[in-house]
Amino acid sequence: MRTQVLDAGSPDAVRTAAEILAQGGLVGFPTETVYGLGANALDREAVLSIFAAKGRPADNPLIVHIWNRDQLEGLCSIPEGAEKLMDAFWPGPLTLLFPRTERIPDEVTAGLPTVAVRMPSMPCTRELLKACGLPVAAPSANRSGRPSPTTAAHVLEDMDGRIPLILDGGPCQVGLESTVLDLTRGEPTVLRPGGVTPEMIEDALGRKVSLAGSILRPLQPDEKALSPGMRYRHYAPKGDVTLVEGPEDAVVRTLRERCLADRGEGRRSCVLCFTEHVRELRDCDPHDIGSRGDGAQVAHRLFDILRKLDQEGMETVYSEVLPPEGVGLAVMNRLGRAAAFRKIRV
Repeated sequence: MRTQVLDAGSPDAVRTAAEILAQGGLVGFPTETVYGLGANALDREAVLSIFAAKGRPADNPLIVHIWNRDQLEGLCSIPEGAEKLMDAFWPGPLTLLFPRTERIPDEVTAGLPTVAVRMPSMPCTRELLKACGLPVAAPSANRSGRPSPTTAAHVLEDMDGRIPLILDGGPCQVGLESTVLDLTRGEPTVLRPGGVTPEMIEDALGRKVSLAGSILRPLQPDEKALSPGMRYRHYAPKGDVTLVEGPEDAVVRTLRERCLADRGEGRRSCVLCFTEHVRELRDCDPHDIGSRGDGAQVAHRLFDILRKLDQEGMETVYSEVLPPEGVGLAVMNRLGRAAAFRKIRV
């Protein structure tokens, strides 16, 4: 199969993508969060082809993308509080869990009684969803376990020859996947943090929001993945990532010591560090993940940098950490899984 890459701003390209989706095919497309790999959410065979292209476990649920609220009719019921959140954050990077109807195939939800739905805000994405007139199931457009794609080039790297078309909408604005919120189990619970923070959700709802215990730890053996992105090792480069946390000076010192020790043993090693520490760590091939005080900047850069580590053949990587609050919670969720929760406290 030859994979075409077309400009997402072209009406002809959008029509071509819509036709592929309507015929049961797959399309890589941009959103404000990351690039998605889309299929008709109502077509069981099309959805199965997503798992085949990604090499994704079938017990990992997908997110359904819509362009307006009318598409919710017949797909799910709307729990209390959802309307407030849709008013506040749709279109945008918030995914809501709804009780589903039988119209949604089990393959989309991994057999769960809920379906995850979101309304993207990127104009070209909305044009695609409107043109095809279908709810589109779409996980991130990467091979399973790899860092999520934030450019069309990332999608092509993983999906060349596996899908017929990628729409190129340029770099993603947010850079991390959407926040996933469960409203179906009583207290609203964040299953996966993203650009819409727990604090923002609490302000919109006027009530407390809980965090799933698995956000900053692995799933336990008896826990199901209720949302995408809850697997043990995810978003990961090929090399071993280790997080280093503690007092700032001690962290910088440990990053240097570990990196240089690995190099002394013949391994390709580097550090992921904040802009403020690039100069201090200049002998450790520092990768600037952004300012310590700007979680949104770190989120925007993270997946691109994780992919560059593979291009550079890095075998071991040592990374600074953000406080797990605000957007920092989303960053640490992704970094934790990229590191398989390997951590040094100093």
